[in-house]
Formats: sequence, C-alpha cells, structure tokens
Amino acid sequence: MVNFRIISKIIGSLLFIEAFFMAWCAVMSFYFNEDDQIAFLMSLLITLGCGFLFLFLGRNADNSLSRRDAYLLVTAVWLIFSLFGIFPFMIHGSITNLTDAYFESISGFTTTGATILDDVECLPHGILFWRSLMQWIGGLGILFFTIAILPSLVSGSVKVFAAEATGPIKAKMHPRLSTTAKWIWSIYLFLTIGCGVSFWLAGMDWYEALNYSMTTTATGGFAIHNESTEYFHSASIDYISITFQFLSGINFTLLYICIFKGKIKALFRNSELKLYLSIVVGATLWIMYLLFTRMDYDLEKSFRCALFQVVSFITTTGMFNDDAGTWPHITWVILGVVMYLGACAGSTSGGFKCIRGVMLLKVIRNNFRQILHPNAVLPVKINGISIPQSKLVALFAFFTLTMLMTLVTATIMIVAGIDNTNAITIALSCVSNVGPTLGTKIGPVMSWAILPDYIKWILCPLMLMGRLEIMTVLVLFTRSFWKEN
Repeated sequence: MVNFRIISKIIGSLLFIEAFFMAWCAVMSFYFNEDDQIAFLMSLLITLGCGFLFLFLGRNADNSLSRRDAYLLVTAVWLIFSLFGIFPFMIHGSITNLTDAYFESISGFTTTGATILDDVECLPHGILFWRSLMQWIGGLGILFFTIAILPSLVSGSVKVFAAEATGPIKAKMHPRLSTTAKWIWSIYLFLTIGCGVSFWLAGMDWYEALNYSMTTTATGGFAIHNESTEYFHSASIDYISITFQFLSGINFTLLYICIFKGKIKALFRNSELKLYLSIVVGATLWIMYLLFTRMDYDLEKSFRCALFQVVSFITTTGMFNDDAGTWPHITWVILGVVMYLGACAGSTSGGFKCIRGVMLLKVIRNNFRQILHPNAVLPVKINGISIPQSKLVALFAFFTLTMLMTLVTATIMIVAGIDNTNAITIALSCVSNVGPTLGTKIGPVMSWAILPDYIKWILCPLMLMGRLEIMTVLVLFTRSFWKEN
C-alpha cells in the first residue's frame, strides 16, 4: 500500500521551503517598493498554512518510504510546488487566468522556459525574481535540493534520488547520498555565482546579473527582458551566456571530478562529453555557414549567433540573441534535432541526453558487427563500464515513449488548427524542456499566449514528464503500481 501519511508529511515540510523562497521574493519587492508586496505576503501565508495542514495529515507517519511511495512523492511534489507557484502571479494580477498561471509556474519549475507573458518588462521586480527563482530551484530537482540542505527531511532519499534524477545511469560521488547532493549543489552554486559576477562585470546591473545567472545555470531561459539577452547587444554577454550554458550542460559529477579531484584527463576520456562537444561544433559550423552565405551576416556574428542558439537549444536553456524564426528553414531542422537530443545526463539540461545517444550508437555498431560475426558476444561499454541489458531495454522504451508522446501531442495540436512546424516543435520543446519553438506564428522570440487553454493543459503534464523523464510519471498510471504486494 502507498504510505500517504509520510508523503503528506514530506510535502508539508517542503512547502515551508517554498514559502522560504517566497519570503526572499517579498524582500525583493519591499526593496524596490512595488505593488507585489501584498501578493508575496499572502502567498507566503497560504503556503505556510497548507504546509501545516499537510503536516497534520501526515502526523504519526511511519518514516519508511518504499520505492512506490518515492515515485508518487516525486510527481506529487512537482505538481504541488507548481500549484502554489501560481499564487504570486494571480494575487498580484500579473496573470489572471488559472490556466496561464499554472502553465507559467510548471514551465518555470521544470526549467522549460515557455512563457505566456507577452511583456515581461512591465512586471515588478519581485515577480520577475520569482520566475527566475522557480527555475533555479527546479534546475537540479526540488527533492534533490532538499536532500542536499536537509537530508533528514526526506526519508528513503536513495529511492527518491532514483525517481527524480535524470539519465539512465545515476552516478554517486560518495557512499552517502546527502554528501553527493551537497557537492553537486556546491558546483551548481559556484557556477551560478561565477555566471552572475561575469554578467555584472560585462555591464549588467546586479539585479539583471542575478536573474540571468539563475536562469542560465538552471538552463531555464526565463528572461527579465522581452528580447532576452539580445536586449544588451553585447558580444561579451553572449559569450559569457554561451560558456555557462555549456558548462551547465556537462554532467556535474564529471565537473566535480575535474574541479575538486584535479582529474582533467577524465574530460577527454568521457564518451558522453565527446558526443556533446562534437554535436555543438558540428551544428554550429553548419548553421554558421548558412547564416554567412544566406543571411549576409558577417563572420563573427554568424559564429556567435549560431553557437549561441545551438548551445541554447542543446542545453535546453531557450535563451536567444537573434530571431532564429527568420533563419533558413534547414537551420530549424538542425536546431530541432539538438533540441530533442539535449546535453549530458546529471546536468540541469533536459532532452534525450547524450549518454543515451552514445548507448544507441554503440548498440547500432554492435548490431552491424553481429551480422558479420553471429556468434560473437558484444557487450555495450561506456567509459570502460559494461551496460546491463536492462538499461538497454529502458533506453529503447524511453526513446519510443518520447517519440510517441511528441507525435500524439503534435497531432492534437494540428487538429486544433496549429500549423505543422509549430505543433511538432512545441511538442519537442515541452518533452525536452527547451522553451522556445520554431515557426512563424509562434516563433522562438514569441510567447505561447495564443495557444488554446486545453492545449496548455495538455502541455503541462508533458513538461513534467520531460523533466522527470516520462517513466517516473507514467508508472503511476499502471495497474501494478496500485496493486498491493
């Protein structure tokens, strides 16, 4: 049976953490003395009150958390966090529609970065900070964050980590998961601070640097300007953004090994990083050539715009320094492919992940060898480690489900009257947590406000499944999940 009491107890405790972050937004609104002060104070009180209610419902709970409980907990936490995330928007009045508010909230926490706001520059500083903070919290996972700062708060943390972590292979740097979580979050914080300081030195004010550093390292993409980083018209800011987007797309365990262990050679031996870098270089050079020859961009601008968009799409950040909707259509195909692929597992990026790409390529290579040598035993090895058959089965299941979800969602949108290009790229964008789409009606620099409400509700669970990699959510809809053992 599912232990609803312990789930309720943990959710109640986590709502206190969400209220804590709302309090920081309230501080920001008081600092700028704007009209969102009351909105955050009321949201804070509502969240705290509901937190106490959940704790009451979970009183006298048995602290044992089964694997089944962990999967339900992870999905429930992300849904509930997104639900309470709507209150600042709705109480303030910056978003009055429940559908739009929930879409914006879940897009933030899942680091998708798709927005329904046409003009973000008219919003108060506290609300903008809340949008950035949502993405930063969701960057490495809500529960993973909790395990790092308050390990005793989440029972059965190993099971929770397995349910929330991305990628087919869950790496641990330390026997104690809480220690691993602290190291990873230290790297995350280090990248955020480094990014913020770099932006500030490049000409942003402290508030701009703070917001853009959070959404860049979280690979979220929410901006505080309508034109994203294009607003600054600064090559240095573009290159800083590219650098930290790229770093945030690398497996944080690998960054830990290189930075704190001094094992730089591990970077050059890592198969996933090699594929990640190869795709970035290849796609950039291709798009650069097209921009240089067909768009009359100069050489430096061609390189910078191509590199920025490729890194933004493959890391699923979704920021922009140019309108890719005006580029040759072949560039849309390239960006669509890197959008789906994503960066490395164990990073803040979404998508299929390069590690699965490496596994798939090795399976295909082994299949060709098997044709020539039918009796040969050909294990799939990545970085010297043999991948068990169960992981390969999960790989093809994941690929099939992501493709199926994308096609079904795109078909529904096409039936609803959305053009084919937008329908397909919107579905890809949500399942990969990218944010921007490609097309002319809803382009990479436009909001998603014109989508019908029922389409937005369809896209909300798709974003969640993209963030939790589908299986964590879909397993809840299987008969065996709810059967007593």
